[in-house]
Amino acid sequence: MKFTFLTIGKIKEKWMRQGIDEYLKRLSPIAKVEILSPDEEKMPENPSPALKEKVMEKEGEKLLKYLKDEDFLILLDLKGIPVTSEGLADILRQKMVSGTSHFFFMIGGPYGNGENIRKRANLKISISAMTFTHQMARLILAEQVYRAMKIIRHEPYHL
Repeated sequence: MKFTFLTIGKIKEKWMRQGIDEYLKRLSPIAKVEILSPDEEKMPENPSPALKEKVMEKEGEKLLKYLKDEDFLILLDLKGIPVTSEGLADILRQKMVSGTSHFFFMIGGPYGNGENIRKRANLKISISAMTFTHQMARLILAEQVYRAMKIIRHEPYHL
């Protein structure tokens, strides 16, 4: 089992890096996890909508280069279907039963996801109706993937 998190930018806050590292450590006996994080594109203050879209497309290109056509991509997107922790576990379980052993999760940059990423995604999910920074979404994703694996394995989550 392998999970690859495709994300834009580095995590600057130490406490957030520590949280992500903690969940990756907890996941390590269950699955391999890698995080691939190319740099954010430069953006001037008060960019036009057209410039924002151009930047999201460029960031999307950076992330999409890691994927092959047959890879299963789950995109975290505000317009995605809302899922619960159990729902995410069900999605992963169903794909595992059908032979998927490597899952790619993608989180766009600070302005969101370009159409190139949305078109490529096999599944678009929303982690909340609330808006989080793309960096915070990475922490939430790490925790939720860990929780989903615990649910799939019928193991208690709260230790």
